[in-house]
Amino acid sequence: MLYGFGVLCLAALSTTLASCTPINEQRARIAVEKGEALLSDNELEAALVEFEEAARLDPQLAVAHSNMGLIFRRMGEYERAITSFVEAIRRDPASFRDTFNLAQLYHFTKRTKEAIQAYLCAVELDGSSFDAQLNLGVCYQETGDFEQAVERFRAAIDLQSDRPHAYVNLGVALDAQGKYYEAIRAYREALERDSRQPLVLVNLAHTYMKQERYKMARQALEAAIQMDSGLAVAHEALGYCLFRTRDFGASERAYTQAIACDWRLPRAHAALGSINMVKYLEDKSRADRRDRALEAWHQSLELDPDQPRVRKLIEQYAPQRHNPEDMLLAPTAE
Repeated sequence: MLYGFGVLCLAALSTTLASCTPINEQRARIAVEKGEALLSDNELEAALVEFEEAARLDPQLAVAHSNMGLIFRRMGEYERAITSFVEAIRRDPASFRDTFNLAQLYHFTKRTKEAIQAYLCAVELDGSSFDAQLNLGVCYQETGDFEQAVERFRAAIDLQSDRPHAYVNLGVALDAQGKYYEAIRAYREALERDSRQPLVLVNLAHTYMKQERYKMARQALEAAIQMDSGLAVAHEALGYCLFRTRDFGASERAYTQAIACDWRLPRAHAALGSINMVKYLEDKSRADRRDRALEAWHQSLELDPDQPRVRKLIEQYAPQRHNPEDMLLAPTAE
């Protein structure tokens, strides 16, 4: 069943584990029981000693390695936890719990390809696991394989149709494919199951704006802000929505509020710069607007230097200043 599991499965095939005597097997079981009691009391170090002894006494005892994996994970020693779960699976390839735990650790440690392989094995072992299907979809989404992500999110929804976050993830994957109507439906399904989700309303608004449905986007964003007035991304998205409809005054207020909620928003600073420059170009006596625009662009670049368009705007609109002192120091022509 697990033979498609890359290196892990090859290890399971190629390694012959030593057997143990009935006495050692019994002693190993006793050590596991002691370890589990200590683990339930959060005595991690003492429990680990018992599980290591159990594994020494009975090399085929998967539960000892499985529990060692749980302890190492709780200690934050993720590589040792991964090794322990791999060892547990070598001894018990049919263990869904160990395979799922291994997949979670691969995902947490940014080893997404390995996580996908592990989750595929987990799903093969137990296709009724909502979490395995959902997490597998998230991994596919992170690699840009949105078609596979959608398939897994739908599988999760088929298992438990009352879980709103499955619909949210489905909406994100559909939006990434340009399937905007389907994405909107998924977001609405999520909101029907839990209406207090301001971030989902922000996602919904972004999809509306991709369709240039700015009135609907604004309604969604205003609802999100009503739920959470400190949600910076909602104010920022509202600023963009208003900017696209050329309501520059309201857009400026929205972006200013976004920065008040969280100043680390390079796009909000850049947008404020653009609004101020538009105002300056409408009335060139307002040099203060030009200066505010340039400063906002500078602040945006401080937060994210990789913005060639913003750099170009600064070069285009920065005034050419002449320092009289520099002119006096310049060499004179003979």
